[in-house]
Amino acid sequence: MVFITRCCRREWPEKALRALCLGWMVLFGVPAQADTATDILQYQVERVDDEVLLSAQIAFELPSAVEEALLKGIPMFFVTEAEVLRERWYWSDKKLSVVERHIRLAYQPLMRRWRINVTAGPGRDTSLGLALTQNYESLADALAAVKRVSRWKIADVPDLDGSPKYRVNFSFSLDLSQLPRPFQIGALGQSDWDIAATASSVVSLAPFK
Repeated sequence: MVFITRCCRREWPEKALRALCLGWMVLFGVPAQADTATDILQYQVERVDDEVLLSAQIAFELPSAVEEALLKGIPMFFVTEAEVLRERWYWSDKKLSVVERHIRLAYQPLMRRWRINVTAGPGRDTSLGLALTQNYESLADALAAVKRVSRWKIADVPDLDGSPKYRVNFSFSLDLSQLPRPFQIGALGQSDWDIAATASSVVSLAPFK
């Protein structure tokens, strides 16, 4: 009897969250499904002196559900991640470097401006690196900055192991884990919120002669 009672207590909060989620979806005009596509264009990894730099252009259309949420004051968080690995035929690839960049996009109704905060950690965490803040007059301009990765330092060559070639994996995604709880539940299985893409390449980081 005690075991059954505990199970019931665990079920009701989930049902309540789902009901609340449906209310939020109606309030913010979230449609059931939408076709979205995210691509990574102009992907390039290069060595400049002793730094490994990554550049890319991400292409995607902001779904109406996400734009509606932004206009209602809900910030969106995008994450770019790059990892440098040494391929090993006898074992799993050895991970040599992993870096992240978290981009917070928010609308400021009073100023009618869009603000982007870029940090090396989630949210407003600046402990992993300096934060960059930039304001934009339009959503299009702000999104252009979100979609552009320009000469991002992802590793220092002296910190690598001297292999002739490395594999570099790059990913870009909308981080649903930082949304309010009702949105997290409502976004599950919804293509409106599926903004994600990956790219990978094998590169030589030998210095130019």
